[in-house]
Amino acid sequence: MPQSLARIHVHLIFSTKHREPVVPRHLGHELHAYMGGILRDLDCNPVEINTEPDHAHVLFLLSRVEKLSDVVRQVKTGSGGWLKEQDDRLREFHWQNGYGAFAVSQSNVEEVRRYIRNQQEHHRVVTFQEEYRKFLERHQIEYDERYVWD
Repeated sequence: MPQSLARIHVHLIFSTKHREPVVPRHLGHELHAYMGGILRDLDCNPVEINTEPDHAHVLFLLSRVEKLSDVVRQVKTGSGGWLKEQDDRLREFHWQNGYGAFAVSQSNVEEVRRYIRNQQEHHRVVTFQEEYRKFLERHQIEYDERYVWD
């Protein structure tokens, strides 16, 4: 086949360092736009982005020429740096070292978009840790609780 084609939706989830609730809600729209710009620069189309004070959800189309780990590193490094510039209280801001990345089939994209948009309501009844464990279990990812949270 002479042409390389791919359409891989990735649902990326990562938390703040030690799950500290430090991402200001009032910066959400700008932060999401900034993250989306990083993704577009990598030829990864952002589909839905939302943050809570202690974590982020990013749904995007992975470029066929970028490695997932490189995309994640650039999104986290760039957005973390941007946050540090917005408020002196965020000078020591860091995202956690790790992340979760989950494949999303085309038929489930709209459902995942709704889920990401409704994070604030969702987390009134489920903590981030409970949510993340469910993702790992649903995707049959073995993990060691000692190393998931940093």
